Amino acid sequence: MNKMILFSSIFVISMIFSLSIDSAFAHPHPGQITINGHTHEPQTEITPLNELIGLEKSTVFFHTPDENSLPWAFVEGTIANHVDGYPVIIQIFKENQAVHFAQTNVDSNGQYEYKFRVLNSDNGNTNKIFDGDYTVIIFKVVYLNQENLI
Repeated sequence: MNKMILFSSIFVISMIFSLSIDSAFAHPHPGQITINGHTHEPQTEITPLNELIGLEKSTVFFHTPDENSLPWAFVEGTIANHVDGYPVIIQIFKENQAVHFAQTNVDSNGQYEYKFRVLNSDNGNTNKIFDGDYTVIIFKVVYLNQENLI
């Protein structure tokens, strides 16, 4: 029950963060996130949820070129200090409008991956689902201090 309440709170906080434009706590993240095979250094901020854990928000950019012929894209990364039992939340925006929302589990080693379609092919007709520039916001629940790792 407590995890459900905490996850609901995380979802509400993530929605509030996704609507905010400025970030007073943004700093380069020591880790990297890969989107469609390209490694990015995200801008990251952490909001404490209690004395042990916090919500880490990472922002990266994603571009789908006009000549893209691959049907899938993916977001992947490794969380060094993840809290077991909490998924990664991924939001994708185009021109400040939400266009995709997902969650994916985190492996015991802190790795996560989420695949999504960028092209759809039906009866020989190909439609671009994603085309152009996007902002990807990734929310993770992390321990605030390395010594809290269990």
